[in-house]
Amino acid sequence: MTYFIIGITVIVSFIAFSNPDLFGRLSFNPWMIRERKQSWRFITHGFIHVGWAHLFINMFVLFSFGRMVETSFEVIFGPGKGLFHYALLYFGAILFSSLLDFGKQKHNPNYDAVGASGAVAAVVFASIILSPKSTLFIFPLPIPIPAFIFGILYLAYSAYMGKRGGDNIGHNAHFLGAVYGVLLTIILEPALIGMFFRQFGG
Repeated sequence: MTYFIIGITVIVSFIAFSNPDLFGRLSFNPWMIRERKQSWRFITHGFIHVGWAHLFINMFVLFSFGRMVETSFEVIFGPGKGLFHYALLYFGAILFSSLLDFGKQKHNPNYDAVGASGAVAAVVFASIILSPKSTLFIFPLPIPIPAFIFGILYLAYSAYMGKRGGDNIGHNAHFLGAVYGVLLTIILEPALIGMFFRQFGG
């Protein structure tokens, strides 16, 4: 599933790079959703990106964490159900992560957003619930950071920057995607809460 998502996203993004009409039709524009009933934009914006760097970063992070989460879900829930839950995690996060900006921007016809960052954040934070003591290297820091500490810092930064705004980055989508990843994972398997805290016991 992870490889399929990456493949489709790369193909659609590549086509949209040179097709402004397609790019505009797939982007997240709350005004068009509200006024023209183009609800597909809640999902399709997650398959297009503003450039190669934007696409590469999102897909590299998804590649780095997606297979671990996908495999863990298959072990926890069984192959078929695990795959379904992984799809619910990723595609549900694309929708959920855009809800706050939809509410804030639905009267603004000039607002557009693209990218899979919200869904990728959900996958990363699902991995933190599954393995909170794993370590991450965050450029340019030369030392590894425990995943749960990264999660706390990421949420705080995204919440702060989402309120501040002004840098053309979807911090609200990052924050909501991360929250969705945590909530869905523990809703699907509440026992993971106990497993999360037990990993700090020794």
